[in-house]
Amino acid sequence: MEIKRDSYLKQLIERKNNGMIKIVTGIRRCGKSYLLFNIFKRYLLESGVTPDHIIEIALDGIENEELRDPKMCFKYIKETIKDNENYYLLLDEVQFMPRFEEVMNSLLRIANIDVYVTGSNSKFLSSDIVTEFRGRGDEIRIYPLSFAEFFSVYEGDYEDAWQEYMIFGGLPQVAGFQSERQKSDYLKNIFANVYLKDVIERNKIQNAAEIGILVDVLASAIGAPTNPSKIAKTFASERQMRYTNKTISAHIDHLIDAFLISKASRYDIKGRKHIGANLKYYYTDLGLRNARLNFRQQEPTHIMENIVYNELLMRGYNVDVGIVEIFDQDKTGKRIRKQLEVDFVVNRGSERYYVQVAYDMTSEEKQNQEFRSLRNIPDSFKKIVIVNGSKKPWRNEEGFIIMGMKYFLLHVNSLEF
Repeated sequence: MEIKRDSYLKQLIERKNNGMIKIVTGIRRCGKSYLLFNIFKRYLLESGVTPDHIIEIALDGIENEELRDPKMCFKYIKETIKDNENYYLLLDEVQFMPRFEEVMNSLLRIANIDVYVTGSNSKFLSSDIVTEFRGRGDEIRIYPLSFAEFFSVYEGDYEDAWQEYMIFGGLPQVAGFQSERQKSDYLKNIFANVYLKDVIERNKIQNAAEIGILVDVLASAIGAPTNPSKIAKTFASERQMRYTNKTISAHIDHLIDAFLISKASRYDIKGRKHIGANLKYYYTDLGLRNARLNFRQQEPTHIMENIVYNELLMRGYNVDVGIVEIFDQDKTGKRIRKQLEVDFVVNRGSERYYVQVAYDMTSEEKQNQEFRSLRNIPDSFKKIVIVNGSKKPWRNEEGFIIMGMKYFLLHVNSLEF
């Protein structure tokens, strides 16, 4: 079973021969190596590159153990280049090579080699890896399967696929498993023994129990505004543990660097400024999030919100959580300030969209709740409400676009409706 990753292949093709090192990053097990060594290599061959001009080195293989030595590897690559035609180096699991940054920078001085690298441990997955190559790195961020990618190989209808995706997420390996037990066991195991272990070892975290509980707290709170102070109070009151704001903040940064979670900043729409407090955190893969909670907390509204957030990132948008300040009255008639939330403020270049995510909008009360913040936005950018189900997009009398989750996920340009 091969899952097409056309959007990532397109990004690789667009960057071909641009004089920079293409750095394929993303959470472990999301398909980086397969993209490079199977999908991209096939493209090169089909476009006329001969096999002897594609240099493949998988440093995790025992057959390439001697090439983990940086000088040996560089010598091997140089000796493989026999003429002035373009060569393509596909270097996998580069973290197995000490001083790999020096090797990459040395390769930049060879005019006819185009370099692509991946890595799968927490050092390589650090989000600042591009800086290691002195500004000559070009990052391509890979995510777990989008719903459209998952659905393209799913043997069943949309509703079954949607339920499966909400529970088990989009890691490619999981999509190939047949039984629910196999999927859940795999996700639990790799969270503890791969992802969390990498973060702890790389950052030399002494108290592994603290960060273990932290990932549980963040998993429980997807879609809810939070901050290190609030989390510290939770630890103190519910678990009788002292976990300082500074340590919590550092540990959250480590989880973000490893691509396990993402943070969405709050943006004051009327004031046109970012607000530092009460960020929202979302899991890069919901299967991992659910596995961490032993598949107990399945709140469809928050899970939908997380899926929409990830989908927007995959499409290349910058995403914030919107705040609209209004004046309201309390029960006594006193005039008070109130903040309404817009789930996502979505930007890409000159494009902007305001997006609400609603699992259920069957009642008039629920509709007013979702529409109220949109009504108070003082500009004319497109306002969209994504609801659960298969509804095709339509525009209500206020000009708001309502679309079903199925349409949003399966049409890559759905926001442009």
